[in-house]
Amino acid sequence: MRKLFVFICLLSAGLFSSDQIPAPDQKVPILLTNGTVHPVSQPSFEGSILFENGKITKMGPEILTSPETEVWDISGMHVYPGLIAAGTTIGLVEISAVRATADNAETGWLNPNVRAERAYNPDSESIPVTRSNGVLLAHVTPQGGRVSGTSAVMQLDGWTWEDCILRTPIGIHVNWPSMKIEKSSHPKPDQKKENQRDVQMKQLDDMMEDARAYLNALENNTLKGTDQRWEAMIPILRKEIPFFIHANRILQIQAAVEWCNRQDVNMILVGGGDSWRTTDLLKDNHIPVIFEHPLSTPMRRDESTDAKYGVPSMLFENGIKFCVSASAGTFEASHQRNVPYEAAMAAAYGLPRDEALKSVTLYAAEILGIDDQVGSLDVGKDATLIITDGDPLEITTHVEIAFIQGRLIDLSDRHKTLYEKYQQKYLQKQSD
Repeated sequence: MRKLFVFICLLSAGLFSSDQIPAPDQKVPILLTNGTVHPVSQPSFEGSILFENGKITKMGPEILTSPETEVWDISGMHVYPGLIAAGTTIGLVEISAVRATADNAETGWLNPNVRAERAYNPDSESIPVTRSNGVLLAHVTPQGGRVSGTSAVMQLDGWTWEDCILRTPIGIHVNWPSMKIEKSSHPKPDQKKENQRDVQMKQLDDMMEDARAYLNALENNTLKGTDQRWEAMIPILRKEIPFFIHANRILQIQAAVEWCNRQDVNMILVGGGDSWRTTDLLKDNHIPVIFEHPLSTPMRRDESTDAKYGVPSMLFENGIKFCVSASAGTFEASHQRNVPYEAAMAAAYGLPRDEALKSVTLYAAEILGIDDQVGSLDVGKDATLIITDGDPLEITTHVEIAFIQGRLIDLSDRHKTLYEKYQQKYLQKQSD
């Protein structure tokens, strides 16, 4: 039986390397034994978990193994499914202030054919840092324009963007127009703003009309030429993937729900700052919410400073399907390591602890349509998991080992390298 500390020592040998080597495919079965397993989809238990060829094959108190199985003793440790960043530009943006390193948006308002995974950089410095905190999967989303393009769920390890894809396309992203008309003492400015809003809404209606005309021509064999924009819209019209509507204000949410119902398409709300004000509407229309950035400041001056902390709890209490995400803004790609702490803050403000964990694992997977592979520890699912010394929602917890589809992941990163470097600096000063 191999002791856990042996493997930790092997992993720590890479801490002084600035470049992490993507892991090879799993070669032999691995049994994690004597640990506390937290499947998320069912009660936790003391016991073992076996995975082979990247898939979980057995779970239980005691598991018999074959001679070629590697047995890892993880006494005192905990096993959780890998955490999921439900909306991010990680891999698309490296240094937000340097335009050449930001590949998250295209020009023009209509880009449903943009594929986020094609711009994904598996060598981003943000990825190892994020991975070290237990986040092993990321829903990578495009930005810019009114219709930004399609998103993909990426595994945070691989040589190329093709290697990293877990599933694509996940959905098409729409930045919903502002519905609010600012008050003015002059009627003409108000009318201009109202006209601008109406123009933007008409653009969306025209887009759907053109996409349906294209699909009708395709199905009737009268199509002349190919338009990649409308090709990308076909899964939307067939309800194979949803629209991810990015909206925060109550008027935006109400207008988006009405429009999606009228267009007969599936919708997932992203952002959802005012989602707690529209719970009946969301519940009646079965619309999930990717609630962004509970740790952010309130949207209105008259709201309390902790207004957004309690929104996940209110969504849960009202029966809304939801998950918690860090912000997907251009400046937030490097902060996805904080995903577990976003959920932890929601737990501190009323969300049950087990629901907070599900909000960054199973519920995120269900909303993104990948729960048949990831999000919980179940037989037949991917062996994408983390081994920790405590609750991953606690800041004091360390992720000791991680696997993505059974591959042992290098958990070194730039932060750890700098920690070791400057630790030596002060040790040297003490010896002078």
